[in-house]
Amino acid sequence: MTTQAAPPPGGAGPAPVSPEEFVRVQQSPEFAELRSSYRSFAFPLTVAFIAWYLLYVLLSNYAGGFMGTKLFGNVNVALVLGLAQFATTFLIAWLYSRHANAKLDPKARAIKNRLEGGA
Repeated sequence: MTTQAAPPPGGAGPAPVSPEEFVRVQQSPEFAELRSSYRSFAFPLTVAFIAWYLLYVLLSNYAGGFMGTKLFGNVNVALVLGLAQFATTFLIAWLYSRHANAKLDPKARAIKNRLEGGA
């Protein structure tokens, strides 16, 4: 059984795009710039976060005395670093959202409009 998406209200939607047009766009300097902008942001942050996560895991496994050090009350280093993992995750998501809105989305929208509009 095949399903088809309903056409958007008020029109038939964009004209179909041929595979050759997709390849042409993918090989364009504009698309290469978009890909480079994405990779120059995403890859370093991904590597940094994985290193930070692995540091936490390694400290938890091999530096139990340090991780068990009480900072105040019943709060120890392990708890603070564990909560910092969550904070770091949200910080990276927020930074990526800002980067995408400012740098990636306008470039992607321009490429998409040119491809669908035939400009």
